[in-house]
Amino acid sequence: MAGPSTMLSASATPTQKSFTSQQSMSTVSSANSRPSLDRDGLQPPGAASNGGRNLAASAVTFAPRGSSLNPSPMPGSFTSELRAPMSNLTRAGSRPEAFGLEKLDEDDVLVQEQTLTYLRDALSREMKIKEGSENMLEALNSKKAKQTKDQRQRVEAELNASNQRIKVLRQKIADAQRTRVAVPTTPTKARTETLFQSSGGVRSPPSASRSGAGSDFDEPTESPTFALAEVLQALEVDGMPPGYYVSRANSLVELFKRHPTLKYDLVWSVFGLRMQVMLLSDSREVVAAGYRMTRYAISDLTSLRKIRSLNTDYLVTWSLIKDRKADVEREQALKFVRAFLEVKDGIREISRAVVRTIAAVAEDPEERLRPICLETLAEILVRDPQLLIASGGLPPLHEALGDGSYKASESLTGAFLYLLDAPQRRKYLRAGYELEVLCTAFTDEFSSNERILKLNAKAIASALKTWSGLVALSMYNFRAIKSIIHSMVVQTGPIRDTVIELLYGLLRIKSPGWATSFLAGRRLTTYGRVSNLRSAPAKTGPADVEDEDGEQNFVEHYTALLLAVFVKSGLVPALLRLAQDLENPTVKRKATLLIGEVLKLASRLLPPSWSNEIQVLPELFSAAAKMDNEDHFNATGVVYQISSVSKTLYRSAGPSLASSSHHMDLIVEEQPKPATLVVFDDATFRQLLIDSAVISSSNFHKWDWDVVHKIIEGPLTNGKRLEEAIKASKFMKRIISFYRPFKYKFSEVKSSRNSQKFVRVGCALMHTLLQTTEGARYLADSKLLRQIAECLAQVDPISGITAQFPLFAKDRLTDTLCGGYFPMLGVLSGEARGLQILDRWHIFDMMYHIVDLKQRPDLIKLILSNFDCTLVGHPRFLLSKALTAGTKDIRIHATNALRKSTAHLGLVSRVPDAADSKWAIQLLVTQLYDPDVEVCATAVKILEKACNSKEYLEYIVQCRPALDHLGEIGAPLLLRFLSTSSGYHYLDGLDYISNEMDDWFLGRNDSYVSMIEASLARAFLDRQDDHTNRMSVFEDEQEMEVDSHIPPHFYRELTRTEEGCRLLRDKGHFDEFVATIQDYGMQSEDPELIVKVKGCLWAVGNVGSMELGAPFLESCDVVEQIVRIAQEHEILSLRGTAFFVLGLISRSAHGLEILSECGWDSSTNVMGNSLGFCIPTDLTRLFSLQRWSHVPVTSIILPESQRTEKVPTPAMPSRPRSDSLIKAIEAADGEDAPELQPQVQLDPDPTNHRILELIIDLANMVLYRRSRMELLQLKGVKKAPGFRQPHLFRKVMALLECHHYRLADRSMVVGLFDKSVLRSVVFGEDEEDSEPDGTNSKAGRRPSQAGSETNKDENDEDSEDEEEEEEGGEESSGDEQRTERQRSISDPAELHRSVAEGLSVE
Repeated sequence: MAGPSTMLSASATPTQKSFTSQQSMSTVSSANSRPSLDRDGLQPPGAASNGGRNLAASAVTFAPRGSSLNPSPMPGSFTSELRAPMSNLTRAGSRPEAFGLEKLDEDDVLVQEQTLTYLRDALSREMKIKEGSENMLEALNSKKAKQTKDQRQRVEAELNASNQRIKVLRQKIADAQRTRVAVPTTPTKARTETLFQSSGGVRSPPSASRSGAGSDFDEPTESPTFALAEVLQALEVDGMPPGYYVSRANSLVELFKRHPTLKYDLVWSVFGLRMQVMLLSDSREVVAAGYRMTRYAISDLTSLRKIRSLNTDYLVTWSLIKDRKADVEREQALKFVRAFLEVKDGIREISRAVVRTIAAVAEDPEERLRPICLETLAEILVRDPQLLIASGGLPPLHEALGDGSYKASESLTGAFLYLLDAPQRRKYLRAGYELEVLCTAFTDEFSSNERILKLNAKAIASALKTWSGLVALSMYNFRAIKSIIHSMVVQTGPIRDTVIELLYGLLRIKSPGWATSFLAGRRLTTYGRVSNLRSAPAKTGPADVEDEDGEQNFVEHYTALLLAVFVKSGLVPALLRLAQDLENPTVKRKATLLIGEVLKLASRLLPPSWSNEIQVLPELFSAAAKMDNEDHFNATGVVYQISSVSKTLYRSAGPSLASSSHHMDLIVEEQPKPATLVVFDDATFRQLLIDSAVISSSNFHKWDWDVVHKIIEGPLTNGKRLEEAIKASKFMKRIISFYRPFKYKFSEVKSSRNSQKFVRVGCALMHTLLQTTEGARYLADSKLLRQIAECLAQVDPISGITAQFPLFAKDRLTDTLCGGYFPMLGVLSGEARGLQILDRWHIFDMMYHIVDLKQRPDLIKLILSNFDCTLVGHPRFLLSKALTAGTKDIRIHATNALRKSTAHLGLVSRVPDAADSKWAIQLLVTQLYDPDVEVCATAVKILEKACNSKEYLEYIVQCRPALDHLGEIGAPLLLRFLSTSSGYHYLDGLDYISNEMDDWFLGRNDSYVSMIEASLARAFLDRQDDHTNRMSVFEDEQEMEVDSHIPPHFYRELTRTEEGCRLLRDKGHFDEFVATIQDYGMQSEDPELIVKVKGCLWAVGNVGSMELGAPFLESCDVVEQIVRIAQEHEILSLRGTAFFVLGLISRSAHGLEILSECGWDSSTNVMGNSLGFCIPTDLTRLFSLQRWSHVPVTSIILPESQRTEKVPTPAMPSRPRSDSLIKAIEAADGEDAPELQPQVQLDPDPTNHRILELIIDLANMVLYRRSRMELLQLKGVKKAPGFRQPHLFRKVMALLECHHYRLADRSMVVGLFDKSVLRSVVFGEDEEDSEPDGTNSKAGRRPSQAGSETNKDENDEDSEDEEEEEEGGEESSGDEQRTERQRSISDPAELHRSVAEGLSVE
């Protein structure tokens, strides 16, 4: 690859060249030993024969969908590139020039390497010791000085000694590195000055130039300057195979990775020449390596401008329009373009020609690079919508959204939603059109399939969960939402099912456990289904127990608004029509179940003015009341079905749907009953035993487990019946035998949702046996617990009992019901008799050993999750040991295990004779001093949730935890201390309140905006349910949920007490917030002011949500101003903030009264207290959005930096009219007939003029076929000289940049020109004087292409493919795909010029 002679080649010595060859080839050889997944390079051709992979036919892999808009680790990176095994190159020393180096002593080198390795390992150990000492010292500083004086002194002494050892080791490593074999020669000063700028240039700080591999020291043997010079010197060599240049380019990339700041010191006059020569190579692999090398050389905006000054726009356009054989080159070209997006303001350096080419690739449905191109266009739309729309990139995004061909449609929808949010960006989109294309799949039954429907449903769901999407789809009287609901009624098949699933997801309705049986046609009155209704949702009830001023649930508030929108759009009548459908029973039952869920949701979330109207169902009851109509019976059946479903939903709702005033009744109802109120006589009891089939058969698969469960929880709680079951029948014997581990019945059952009934029955059996003395004695003497203890001994290393296949092995715990023994042991640990039985069989001793040895974290987690620590005893000691002496994961899990104890605090305190749970608070306070921050953060979250109970909040304050060492992590817990007077005075004594108040007023209030918005975004994320039938035995994995906790606000907690309200009034902060909202609430230009207004809105809302803070609202008219922002503001996200703030204000009685005067209403509980779910009585006022004026493409003028061709665009020629048309015009207009415009001359050369005309005609669907054939004839038959002229090539590129052409047409047009024309344009030789025939007198001095001699066969294949394309041109005209939009002009300057000249534009 030879280029013009430079000082670089003249100043290098032969020894330096030899050393470079040796160094680069040794790097390649060492790379061959790396695994295939760890390689990061390009494979040269020819390596496939030696086990490599041929890149010309390789499949290109991409990143996961949805991740393209996130910053990538390296500029423009999509995938990890593949490094090529250099089969055609050998190790250093095999080349002749490598013998110039003296032979090194390999033994000495090996000894030195071993010494360095040992020293570095020792240094790593000392660094860990130092880090541990610092953490210990930090933990000790938080405790009292007198108690930890001696321990602190020992830690400080160890830290000082560690620092001394680190210093000595670093010095030894530096000495060892200096004694290593040095480079034989060094580059001369002249050579270095040629490559790098002078000292006066911009250079990066020296501290940042360390190796990116994470090492503390850079090896002094590798000089980045010298290595870069040698690699560039190697790239000058001409006539080498492509693999040679690929390997050198990969070496340069590795050099940039090791020394990231090296790119800042490049001299682009030298590096750019090597880049141009590689990008002009005939080898696809060499071109791809050139793009990759250049991509890693990008540093800042200046480097981008230098790269573009080297005419890379033409090269990128040329690469992207190639066929699939060049996919490796096209992929690297696309990554090169994406690297521009990673640089600040780099979007300003992406040209319109490149974006048009990417859009052309994205339009082709068969294109493999289409997903990447669509993601790139979406990112450009977010960063610079003006550029994308002017380049014709919006139609491909529309098509991808409409036809569902792009699988990650949510990312494309997010780009449109971002533009719709603000008026400055909204003007580039058309009102009521951009997002409504998603509804096409639901309204067109013939062109939709199930896959497209699901993709569009996901996109619609993501849009409706944002304010911009909800407002946009609600425009024009909810036109889009009404069309979706109407399609559910009109359409059939998958469309109807998809819409119903979409409604379930948007309204966050979780189907009950009996839904599957109901949809299958079974009745809801059987015992087995109704008796277990509360088993699923009961666990979510206690977690929501809080005081009367609990935190606002913004997710349910938004769900209430969505439900109101759907009700306004006619959801209930549509569902009633489906429920009366006699043709499809399944759809009828689905609609009936959804109606029941909607009615239940409306009664809880919507205000009475909305809910009362829905509950009546006037259409259904009017149809049922018409006795003389045939539909009377159908409507009556629907009424019965809805009533049955509603009753069942109410019974299965659990305590989570009840009001706070009914907690006591629910608690008493949910407590396990010691004896069933129903008295069983002897005949009934014996009949139950017979019905269970336990006595008649030993096969547990034939047993009726519902009856077994009923017997265990009912008659067996009586001592007499239990004794009868033990002695007079085989019932208890067979049940206990089933659960014995070494019978391999229960222990061999596969874990699934259906098999969990065996665990539930086992736990009920343990509980029942412990209720009576006879049962406890029978359980203690049975072999069940003895065998369970033996199973534990198998995994206890100290017990001495081993087994080849332990029953409690990790795989068996995961796949079978062996893990079900631990919930049974947990039931025993909750009773005094059970603790005695466990202690008898030394089960706790073995558990202590398991916790101490830490070899089985899965067993430890099972023990901690299932044991009941209510009673004082071994379970608490086990938990305490795990909290302090376990590993990090175990400590976190043990801390989370305390969450179960603190979640029931509010309930336990109201139950008579309940055990004191303050021990859990004490353990959590102790966890605040854990050395690991994650453990402390977990404890803070649990304590913060426990603070919802005032009693335990007071107790936490009494513990006086020190949280200064946690910083921001402990701030939420300190804020909760403000809720009580004692906590207020405690914090006031620490001078915390005044400092924190000033901090919030001066900046924290604004930063809270990003925190609350991020928290809401996490809360609105879709939670994908696990539809597998496998059940996990680990409770934390099974009940893991996204933390949607809203961060506390300082002013909300401050206004909980009278002292805090007095301080707020004295400071005057509330008045400042109100003034900001009134002065700047409606402005939409300044982003900083918008954030300021949002922060003030949240502050006002949190103050107004408290009853003590509500009087602040009455002193001003801020609520009316917030209502105005929610209904009229142009920034839609700010409307959402105001909507949520109004929900906070409605929680107080004063705030709800003010809102009712403004036309807003809220739902209340049975006590009349507002739940905070307020919505306007007139929804059209909330979704009123004035139609904006759309900015057409022709009015967009791009800056010069985003244009490739600076020459004027060829004007569109006026077409000569036919004689008959001229005569008709003259006859109609008479003397006023317009004068015919003369034909425009596109080029002085008639042939070139005709070529430009034909290229323009390619955009005409009528003239397309003839124009294409004539162009091919000019190239193939007439050998037009214009295809060798650079100035004509520039004019053609200007046409391709300003007008829309398909990818195949672009490839055909550019392929008409010789490759030498592109070389002339890239090197700027077309600007010099040229001969009339297009040849350049200085063409002989152009740099030759890398690997040109080795790629003649590929060029011959390309020419043959081009001839085949010419022959098949008539058959594939593509006229049907030409549209008026595709012939649009996006350059307004040229359009205005054409109009001014009186030309007709096609």
